Amino acid sequence: MILPPYATLLGIAIEPDDDGTRRLALPFAGKVSGRPGFLHGGAIGGLLEMAAILRLRDALGDEAAGVKPVTLTVDYMRGGREKMTYAAGVVRRLGSRVANVDAIAWQDDRAEPIAAARLTFLIRR
Repeated sequence: MILPPYATLLGIAIEPDDDGTRRLALPFAGKVSGRPGFLHGGAIGGLLEMAAILRLRDALGDEAAGVKPVTLTVDYMRGGREKMTYAAGVVRRLGSRVANVDAIAWQDDRAEPIAAARLTFLIRR
């Protein structure tokens, strides 16, 4: 999967996850900083959206389907610090036209996410 230009601009990369799936990694840089000492919330939201799309694309396999996010809700749980941030998604439901995907972002410990998102996608097959 080729990441969109926004992901490339942020410096997001795809890497293998501990469970054999794929996750995203966002290195901290000046272009993603928010208030002093913290990661910008927009960068976190973008990372979560990209992680959900990555997991949905993995679930669709080789199928040439278009996916379009129609809703995105982000819960910010704690401030992201100036360090590597990871994100991964989970497909909750994959229907013929709609998919529901959850995503979390974390830094040091996956069990303590900095943000979580719920997304709904329209699928064009």
